Amino acid sequence: MTHPAATAPSAPPPPEAVGPLMRSLSVLRELATGGGRRSVGDLVRDTGLARSTVDRVLSTLTRLGYVRTEGRDAVLAPRLLELGNAYLAASELPDRLGPLADRLADELDESVSLAVPDGDGVRFVHQATRRRAMSLAFRIGDLLPAERGAPGALFADGWDEADWQRWRSRRAADPADAGFPAVPPRPAEEGADAAAADFMARVAAARTAGWSLDDQLIEPGLVAVAAPVRDADGRPVCALSVVSHTSRLSADALPGAVLPRLRETVSAMEDALRAPREGPASETAPGPSHATWMRASKQELGPEFVESMARGLITLTAFGTGRAALPLTAVAEATGLARATARRALITLEHLGYLTTDGKLFRPTPKVLELGFAHLAGLTLPDIALPHLASLVTRVHDSASMAVLAGDDIQYVARVPTVRIMSVNITLGTRFPAYPTSMGRVLLAGLPPAERSARLARLRPEPLTRHTVTDPERLGALLEEAHSAGYALVDEELEEGLRSLAVPVHDRTGRVVAAVNVSTHAARRTPDEAREALLPALRTAAADIEADLWVAGRYARIPVQ
Repeated sequence: MTHPAATAPSAPPPPEAVGPLMRSLSVLRELATGGGRRSVGDLVRDTGLARSTVDRVLSTLTRLGYVRTEGRDAVLAPRLLELGNAYLAASELPDRLGPLADRLADELDESVSLAVPDGDGVRFVHQATRRRAMSLAFRIGDLLPAERGAPGALFADGWDEADWQRWRSRRAADPADAGFPAVPPRPAEEGADAAAADFMARVAAARTAGWSLDDQLIEPGLVAVAAPVRDADGRPVCALSVVSHTSRLSADALPGAVLPRLRETVSAMEDALRAPREGPASETAPGPSHATWMRASKQELGPEFVESMARGLITLTAFGTGRAALPLTAVAEATGLARATARRALITLEHLGYLTTDGKLFRPTPKVLELGFAHLAGLTLPDIALPHLASLVTRVHDSASMAVLAGDDIQYVARVPTVRIMSVNITLGTRFPAYPTSMGRVLLAGLPPAERSARLARLRPEPLTRHTVTDPERLGALLEEAHSAGYALVDEELEEGLRSLAVPVHDRTGRVVAAVNVSTHAARRTPDEAREALLPALRTAAADIEADLWVAGRYARIPVQ
């Protein structure tokens, strides 16, 4: 069940609304509520669109890089995160306040979050979690009912009667909170009137105290304290929460333990919001070249590429750091769209709740995050890599893998095998010494020089085959060569007959975080033939993974396993 605030408005769309854009957003919402994957048949049934329409929507979304197809399923792709990134960058909350939230989490050794109001719900925009068996599991973009958590009571203090009526209507329509998949179902409780009275009492208490308490409102054992962060006009723009578990701190003890530091951090955050913005404008400004790309896409795909849909979605990426509110003219200039085209897209997005306007300036709303951000922000590096490894295997017809450094070893975290009579069989989690492997060498080569030298100094290489390089000076030269060339080829050093070629994978900071390789039998190709046949495809796969990491890693932390 989709949360009522996430569905299309009940009011009829304005005459200028772009129908294909509305249809594409309905498909994206269904994919998001389905955990990022739905069959085409399910999308037809749940959106009420014709099969041919869904096919054209998916074809266009695939061309944009927002969706990929796997068999009969449509799957959300990491590049879709650029829409949510545009909202987060425009809000500047994660960029300005995120480091302060992270510092508070480190000091208190508790999970800390930033949340913003979204209709009668609360949506997370930053998380600093602790790695514990019992810890906060919400993701950036997750939506919670306002009444189930500490931030909601702070935001509801500004509701008018119409807001309260919408809240009551939603509670009546969804008493178990089935439309909020991020929270456990609501347990049986007293009637709606009693629930409303309880929430109003908590709102009043938060108004008096200046902070709000969550005593296991989300689920048993979870407790939190939240305080509002206000802008220069005194309006609460977000809430800062400290979350703990009753096994660590009771609801009675939590405020005394965390409020002093919470209030200090709120004060620092409010100072940060008032400070002049530093740094360049957002990196996600699309630019006029989008118009050229769309024309080329239309020529290539014909009716399977719906240009008006693509234009509308790209309109959202006009917003970003330093571009929190834009007039129509600026949106048209940023996207390279005609003014009339941009206007229709903006009107449609405003009607659907993804933008708000004062009549002159348009602003993205937190609702943009409902378009799959929570699911995609939870992807791991192997999740991101696997589709690209599969494409690589299709191109080269040999097995492909990804590994990360684990001490002085490499550990396999993703793998796509190929079917051959003679193949390389390796399972996930397998570890090998780094020094005699191609992935190990590009990973070691990617370390800072001092750390690389320190690792080499403590290594005690052993010959695993008659070809294994064990001399420290020779290994050092090979690592330097791999660093300069951007790849490593290892020939029968780990196992007789096994030849492997690897390239590094960099995160958005330029740090080498993983390596991808292709393994083959030495009898199939000479080393030079292996370079010629495999290296271009390997580099393409690594570049595609890095492109996804660039988008996915802007506001989300991407675990390597």
